[in-house]
Amino acid sequence: MCGIYIHIPFCKRKCIYCDFYSVCGDDKLYGDFVSALNRSIKMRKDKRIKVDTVYFGGGTPTVLKSSQLALILNTVKNCFDVSPDAEITVEANPCTVTRESLNELFIGGFNRISFGIQSASDDELSALSRLHNYEQAKEAVLNAESAGFTNISADIMIGILNQTRQSLADSIEKITSLPVSHISAYMLKVEENTPLDKMIKRDSNILKSIADDDEMSDRYLLMCRLLEEKGFLQYEISNFAKPSFESRHNLRYWRCEEYLGFGPHAHSYFDGKRYFENCNVSQFIKSDGKSEIAYTDTDVDKAEEYIVLSLRLAEGLDTDRLASLDKEGRYRNITSNAMEINGLADERLINISQNGKHLSLTERGFLVSNTVISRLLN
Repeated sequence: MCGIYIHIPFCKRKCIYCDFYSVCGDDKLYGDFVSALNRSIKMRKDKRIKVDTVYFGGGTPTVLKSSQLALILNTVKNCFDVSPDAEITVEANPCTVTRESLNELFIGGFNRISFGIQSASDDELSALSRLHNYEQAKEAVLNAESAGFTNISADIMIGILNQTRQSLADSIEKITSLPVSHISAYMLKVEENTPLDKMIKRDSNILKSIADDDEMSDRYLLMCRLLEEKGFLQYEISNFAKPSFESRHNLRYWRCEEYLGFGPHAHSYFDGKRYFENCNVSQFIKSDGKSEIAYTDTDVDKAEEYIVLSLRLAEGLDTDRLASLDKEGRYRNITSNAMEINGLADERLINISQNGKHLSLTERGFLVSNTVISRLLN
């Protein structure tokens, strides 16, 4: 099975912390882009490729009309063998959907929606330059449920400017009381050359309103505990779900499974190769979807990649699978170095299965995953 990722590189306005590729546009640009995107998908048509997840990300896919998104999805279904029970996700900002557009999305074939809510505090949303308030977010989720969506995800952000532990707890309480079955929770990171980064360089006092590493860690552990109390089980460093509502598409990335990406800057992993669409929106439209492919992993060590990605997951690392990828036996020390493994376990950073065949990180281990992985590899 393969996944399909569709990158919709448009936003109504860039958020101050975001470094994903997206631009602001108008109806003409959107229409030209949709035509080029459909052309790009048709050029890769292959009914032998079986697909069980489709994910529309961005950007903000719902700046496009619901009919345009449904048209793109229909093109995907016409070009690939999409399973009848495929998970089909669209990302949305609460201010870009209405009751009518959500009905159209559901009727058009989407069965999972992911809302970028971030916080239930209007002050915190304003500090992030989000265009919605909490009441709009609540209404969007309820309208999605009304439209027929039973698989609804919400984003929560930790470390927002002027956020407190209490305001984070309040956000978790309010958002989990909505009909959502999945939570993605991200720590605010100041990415280079984003508006937030430039603001901090002009006024270093802004940095004081963002949680430092110790406080961020405390809030992360608080969030994990509160989400578990609400029935959301952690299955990845930043993702929590009610039973059977894990994101099947995102699991594909962490399990090193195949996916095809379409649209400017969309990444793919297919037929043993990783590559991305190396172009911007204008180039993509001018080339009618024939964008330049840039390969990214000519020297990637598949075994090391598996270690890094699998340890993001609560299910962790399977030593038999690692051995099958590690043809040269480079990482045998992960299973043979009992002293290091037991030391990490004593520090409550990793869990070891009874038969020793599985290693996984604890909540505390997730916080220092790079350090744990480095110790395992050395």
